[in-house]
Amino acid sequence: MSGYFGTEVQQRLQARAEEAAAFIAATPGACQTGRTMGCDDPDRFGWAQIDEFLERDGVFGFRLLSAVKAREVGLRLEERGFRLDTWDVYLADRATALAACAVILSDGLPDGSSSMHSPHDPDGDDTRRIQTLIAETGVVPFSGSLLVGRCGPAKTFALQDREGRVVAAAHGYLPHNAHSPYRSHAWGGLVAVAAAQRGRGLGSCINALMIAGVMQDLQATHIYEIVSASNAASRRMVAACGLRHEPDLVSGIATPVSEERFTR
Repeated sequence: MSGYFGTEVQQRLQARAEEAAAFIAATPGACQTGRTMGCDDPDRFGWAQIDEFLERDGVFGFRLLSAVKAREVGLRLEERGFRLDTWDVYLADRATALAACAVILSDGLPDGSSSMHSPHDPDGDDTRRIQTLIAETGVVPFSGSLLVGRCGPAKTFALQDREGRVVAAAHGYLPHNAHSPYRSHAWGGLVAVAAAQRGRGLGSCINALMIAGVMQDLQATHIYEIVSASNAASRRMVAACGLRHEPDLVSGIATPVSEERFTR
């Protein structure tokens, strides 16, 4: 596995998540959150293991918790000196998402942009350029191996301008293992648009391309994206692609109370 990107801490966490890929796939309650160790069912996964990873890594991811469970998790984390930073969950079934994305893509790509081939080399130039664009938007990227599908079913999409510069990117993968009720749900995200290219519809376009590709290539039955409550632009973008806010679902990252949010 390779293609680590970001700060020393971010790269170390990426490496640990990759090294634990077999453990994550086999363990009830575990979930591949990409940037950290994580789970989608804290009770099945067990707080003894959560505490172990919190002590080792200083962060831990939680996906698709009920609102009630998220409040319980938050209280438990406070006792340990951590807080739970949360994101809202937007969700759509296959038919709804594909129909909405077909409308967006029916107009073709924005003028001057073209699709890039999905990267296949974790350390390749295209992978590195996509990671750089994602990082420039304030989002912590995944490792190259995760982006190209070396750790499980995944697909990365990007658009380039006439000069071959990466101007937009997005990624989708299947994070949940066979023990999870969400085993066929894809996660979509890492949506990034170059600052100079914003306002041209590239965000909705690359997100629609990602969703359509994930549904086709990974055979997902649903897709979800996680969005900050304050990110109005991203909320409009995912809604345009057919996803709707699910108020009873929450995703989050446990972070020490003294530190900033792990990612935007």
